[in-house]
Amino acid sequence: MDGQTSAQAGFTIDIHRIVEMIPHRYPFLMIDRVLDVIPGESAIGLKNVTANEPFFQGHFPGKPVMPGVLIIEAMAQTAAVVVVASLGNTAEGKLVYFMSIDSARFRKPVEPGDQLHLICKKERQRGNVWKFSGEARVGDTVVAEATYTAMIMDT
Repeated sequence: MDGQTSAQAGFTIDIHRIVEMIPHRYPFLMIDRVLDVIPGESAIGLKNVTANEPFFQGHFPGKPVMPGVLIIEAMAQTAAVVVVASLGNTAEGKLVYFMSIDSARFRKPVEPGDQLHLICKKERQRGNVWKFSGEARVGDTVVAEATYTAMIMDT
């Protein structure tokens, strides 16, 4: 991982390290970078939303909008990076399955050219089950939020 951890700030994980840590691949890898990673606590995922995303062909022609479920998926992928960063190399490549998604709210459409910041914070962890709260922002505007629970499992 590039960067160093400190009590004040986390480190950054680039796309090359992300693909080592989680099993998602194009076209379903929804994060480009993870900023301010604090293992066992939180991270901020970064998704550059581009006009050539495959989902924009059908959602919606003439008025492209990123599907809300994919925003939640991007939050979850950011959380999966937090889990792997917390557990170490033995967790790399393991699958993280959704168990629940609660209080999901979609506040504003996400369009091509937007840059999503996916703020994920661990609420609790018991065994291989982790609960996170997530918020997606474009600039200073909250565009989506949810809490979700996931389980990490061997592939």
